[in-house]
Amino acid sequence: MYFAALLARTEDGWEASDTELDDVETLSDLADLAREASPDEDTVLVLIEQEDAWFGVVRVDGEDDPRIYVSDAAAAQRSAYGELLLTDELLGREPGADDGPDLDALDLDGTEDGESEENDDEEEEEGGGGDAVPHSPVGDSQILDDLGIGEKELRILDAEDALSTIAEALGASEVLETVR
Repeated sequence: MYFAALLARTEDGWEASDTELDDVETLSDLADLAREASPDEDTVLVLIEQEDAWFGVVRVDGEDDPRIYVSDAAAAQRSAYGELLLTDELLGREPGADDGPDLDALDLDGTEDGESEENDDEEEEEGGGGDAVPHSPVGDSQILDDLGIGEKELRILDAEDALSTIAEALGASEVLETVR
């Protein structure tokens, strides 16, 4: 289960709207959706939480590139909505790098170089994968600095109540709760 909302800053304060991400396929689509919520090119925050496992904040300021923060990259990677946010750039990968194994180089008889499958599994469990996604925050941890939530506060937020805490700090608790 996920929850996603748009918080748009206006002259009168924050306005919230519940949003469905089913038709959003890329980060660009998400940024466009956010921009539609604020015709005056004000700041829009897309807040996403997935089953109290992780949360993400996407900040769109007018036509600027979106800024992203994800609380737990590994948890988010297991979610279709998290995959929207986890760009190669955010993860420090070369854009367009192949994430999967080279299928032509695999020995598909269950062993590789004479080793048993058990050894391969042990290596993976020990972190043998070079492109592993970290079980830690990624992205712009200063994304909400100018809105009253510093890097330290953002990093210690628990995924279970992070969106409520963020909304409270912004003075948008009531508007967020109306769409929850």
